[in-house]
Amino acid sequence: MSDVQTLTFVIVGLTFALYIGIAIWARASSTKEFYVAGTGVHPVANGMATAADWMSAASFISMAGLIAFLGYGGSVFLMGWTGGYVLLALLLAPYLRKHGSYTVPEFIDDRYASKGARVVAVLCLIIASITYVIGQMKGIGVAFSRFLEVSYEVGLATGIGIVFFYAVLGGMKGITYTQIAQYVIMIIAYTVPAIFISLTITGHALPQIGLGAMVDGGTSLLDKLDQVVNDVGFSDYTTSKRLSTLNMFFYTLSLMIGTAGLPHVIMRFFTVPSVKAARSSAGWALVFIAILYTTAPGVAAMARLNLMQTIEPVKGEHLVYEERPDWFKNWETTGLLKFEDKNEDGRIQYVADKETNELTVDRDIMVLANPEIAGLPNWVIALVAAGGLAAALSTAAGLLIAIASSVSHDLLKGVFRPDITEKGELLASRLAMAGAVGLAGYLGFNPPDFAAGTVALAFGLAASSIFPAIMLGVFTKMNKQGVIAGMLAGIIITLLYVFQHRGIMFIPGTSFMGGMPANWFLGIEPNAFGSIGAIFNFIVAFAVSKMTAPISPEIEKVIANMRMPKGQTTPAATD
Repeated sequence: MSDVQTLTFVIVGLTFALYIGIAIWARASSTKEFYVAGTGVHPVANGMATAADWMSAASFISMAGLIAFLGYGGSVFLMGWTGGYVLLALLLAPYLRKHGSYTVPEFIDDRYASKGARVVAVLCLIIASITYVIGQMKGIGVAFSRFLEVSYEVGLATGIGIVFFYAVLGGMKGITYTQIAQYVIMIIAYTVPAIFISLTITGHALPQIGLGAMVDGGTSLLDKLDQVVNDVGFSDYTTSKRLSTLNMFFYTLSLMIGTAGLPHVIMRFFTVPSVKAARSSAGWALVFIAILYTTAPGVAAMARLNLMQTIEPVKGEHLVYEERPDWFKNWETTGLLKFEDKNEDGRIQYVADKETNELTVDRDIMVLANPEIAGLPNWVIALVAAGGLAAALSTAAGLLIAIASSVSHDLLKGVFRPDITEKGELLASRLAMAGAVGLAGYLGFNPPDFAAGTVALAFGLAASSIFPAIMLGVFTKMNKQGVIAGMLAGIIITLLYVFQHRGIMFIPGTSFMGGMPANWFLGIEPNAFGSIGAIFNFIVAFAVSKMTAPISPEIEKVIANMRMPKGQTTPAATD
């Protein structure tokens, strides 16, 4: 067993022991503790838990990898995800907390006075959350398979077992305090290697400063990276972008409103004791998120530079395959790094031209492989593995509690068995959680064909269905017929568009040969279509609402009370 593997077993084992210990200590004894952690979480603690819940394996593992290969075009993820959190914190979270619901579907039921709207919201929530959880399962499997040197299946089963234990036992209460521990582990694991690498390359400890620093006697880091990628035919790192400006706009918008519509993140604001605490925890969460998100661009640029200089240490002189470093061999065994000697010269030719390129690099390995490429100490490499697992596990747990609560609280108690006892509902909640874990595990072992884009797709589904329903509920007099029609229209058109272009449904004229499919709507890719689905949602909702009966005076009072500032005694206007 290698030193890295031994250290990884020790560090990951200690973190798992911590998660299990917290779950036993914070075991939920009531439905209030299971769903919203008793609404007594301190704003700073909730901010940290929210940050861990929101920053998934996509943020920790994938985002910097995407930016490393897309360059400027990868900024869509930074702007979309961070902007979406600000949108959620300012526009939605305080109102939802003041309303006092346990879940998003419960809010929709109360606001629109409709069990039908609640059922449709549950359906949309489950579709978006299950899609999102597939990405977390992949992150768990990838991290385990490389660093613990076990199969993807064994790694995934281990991760599922840990989540099952602390999520089923502790519910939201256990998940909250586990996520606080996971945030600390995640942020240390992300920033420590970034500081090491920034010091090595630029002489600056902070990657945020190192990204704009001078290297090699007067050349900026980004100028040097542009030159290195240009030498092998790639576009400038600092100016390249994916597809059109219109596509980037809608992609960013989809990620923004999708973030603001993610039910597992919204639920975190139900766990604090007051509206003031909800606002405070939103601010703290943004601070905790910013630590990782401002570090990511530096990590991405330095990882790409390290990779390029390792494969081609001297301009025009490709690395001899037999002399490849140990990190290269380690990642080859996972299948995420592949070499094909097309010209049979025994050298690794990594170039932009697909016909002659001989190296395939999975973007998801960049953050995890970066410490190895840079030659950092083994304990740092092991720490990164623990951080990647913490990121995947924290978000998976949040998604699973959202799915379980929608089944037990929103469907069982809210629709089919309103007379169920609290003890019965708590049991149903744990059974629903176990079922959700089982389904997530099945999808992790048998991912659907479109799994590669599941994270962005999940944001698109939330953007097209849940976000408009909440916005209309808080800021307009939308009726139940309008919101039901809008949610169904938004999610159906998004699913049809995405599935059509991922080959799940055959429609003549669809082709990925030669670039963009001929029938992409305005050149907008499937992962960016959630914002278009949201537009359809709004249009259909308003059209149907105009043709049907207006809301009752009682519902108008619900809206007015939700939006009434503290200390005001006269209900505010809702127009």
